[in-house]
Amino acid sequence: MTQGGPTGLSERALGPDLARGFMLLFIALANSHYFIGGREYFGGFPTAGSPVDHGLGLLIATFVDGRAFPMFGVLFGYGVAQIVRRQRESGNEWWPIRKLLWRRSLVLIVLGFLHAMLLYIGDILAAYGVLLFLGVWALRWKDRWLFLVATAVLVLTALPSGDSLAGSTEGPDPSMLPASFLGQFPDRLVVQPFIAGLGWIGFVTPFLIGLWAGRRRILERPAEHLTLLRTTALLGLTIAILGALPVSLVVGSVLTRPSDHAVTILGPLHDATGVFGGFGYAALIVLIAHRMGDRQGPVTVAIAAVGQRSLTCYLAQSVVWAVVFTPYLLGLSDTLTTTTTALLAVATWLATVLLADRMRRADYRGPLELLIRRITYQPRTISDTRSRNSGRRA
Repeated sequence: MTQGGPTGLSERALGPDLARGFMLLFIALANSHYFIGGREYFGGFPTAGSPVDHGLGLLIATFVDGRAFPMFGVLFGYGVAQIVRRQRESGNEWWPIRKLLWRRSLVLIVLGFLHAMLLYIGDILAAYGVLLFLGVWALRWKDRWLFLVATAVLVLTALPSGDSLAGSTEGPDPSMLPASFLGQFPDRLVVQPFIAGLGWIGFVTPFLIGLWAGRRRILERPAEHLTLLRTTALLGLTIAILGALPVSLVVGSVLTRPSDHAVTILGPLHDATGVFGGFGYAALIVLIAHRMGDRQGPVTVAIAAVGQRSLTCYLAQSVVWAVVFTPYLLGLSDTLTTTTTALLAVATWLATVLLADRMRRADYRGPLELLIRRITYQPRTISDTRSRNSGRRA
């Protein structure tokens, strides 16, 4: 059988790419504040700071933290469903499809390991790789099993626990801010397998829902699912905002820090409701893309270009965090505040928008995107796909 190749850029739907591109701004805001130095912390933010710092912390904890990554989980599952559909339409059986996805998962695990060792210990690529390696067995599940398992994992996520980052009172540890290049590896070699080995659990629910949505092409064909998308956007974001407030109001110094017992309840509540926020953001951005139709301005096209090169742009952010915060480089962890770090995050995202748009104009997919496709698919398939795309442009 002929192996179906990767989706060509000219074939991609705007909605999912626009969602990925815009959410990388939220990823930058979510990751960067964990590097900030301070004496006391709550929810990954220093408790000291100006009113502006507290206000920005409140906004990030409400709308960003624990809300952006679930949306990527949805899109990850959705993308897997797209791969499966293309492979099945090409006549491939389930076993070759599983092997293709396992190759993809191993690439993510290796990239994630290198990313964590060299740049950013908070890597999620390896966790996604583990999730895909195991999630391959869910490809043929009936819809009810996808929802049952997704619900069960979400309920487990919401159970009281002291492990939630949303209620953490700890600052950056040596694995995040190593004192020397060689000294970073012992700490990271211990921490990285823990993050990769357990971090995937938090993405199971959005991944399975993404698989379900991908089977129905909901994000590619929004006109056929407007009621579902509008309901998801409204309810998902409402639940996410309300569930975040008990933590975010403390981050913003509106409320005093609750007891340790209360934090074990409020932290998981923040995390679990954030999953609904991921659903809501995905639905909202797809609705916006649908409303735009063919009226796509240069800004929209540039942000979508980031989404098409999300892996490259995600790792580019980590280069910035490593250079700016690592003590043996610029070492600005104790200098930057919540406000200046947020500005750095926005500037970093804007730089990736310009970079991705330049790649788009050069008809270049992105170095890491090309790497993962070359390993995942047969070389002939990629060549055939490029030929088809060139024929369309001609």
